[in-house]
Amino acid sequence: MAPKARIFWTTFAIALALDVATKMWVAATIHYGDYITVIDGFFLLTHVRNPGAAFSFLADSDPVFRRIFFLVASSAAVVLILSFYRNLAPGERLAALALGLILGGAVGNLLDRIFRAGEVVDFLHFRLWQGYSWPDFNVADSVIVVGVLLLILELFASEGEQREETEASDAPDELAADPRGSGGS
Repeated sequence: MAPKARIFWTTFAIALALDVATKMWVAATIHYGDYITVIDGFFLLTHVRNPGAAFSFLADSDPVFRRIFFLVASSAAVVLILSFYRNLAPGERLAALALGLILGGAVGNLLDRIFRAGEVVDFLHFRLWQGYSWPDFNVADSVIVVGVLLLILELFASEGEQREETEASDAPDELAADPRGSGGS
């Protein structure tokens, strides 16, 4: 198996396994609507269900529409991620890692939507400054965000490399500048 494939599929499997295992643990350990304080006043493990997406997007929409929308959108995302992976060059290991994380998170939340009546289990809860609480999220959400950040990092790194290559190829050749071809000495 090529290094790109090993990284992608291993990352996918680990991300998906962590997401599924943590959601199963939460569902079995914490009663729905309850919480466990981990760091007083800052970090709680909760057990909530989110019928919507990030920040409860579409949570109040028609349940049938919402379920169809998220199943189609999640399935399309999986196809798109696999397409991007197939188009990676063999040496693009960071991009393979990032796409493996994103796919693991997307499949984790898709499985939740299929087996939990269109909802996902969220359980990571942070209380920030002045009583503000960040919306609850899960491992799938976390690995998707990390994967996207890695893709952005990869984009900036490859853009910088391309710029350096372009500048190097545009630099005048010292030998070509000397009409005698001797390099000027």
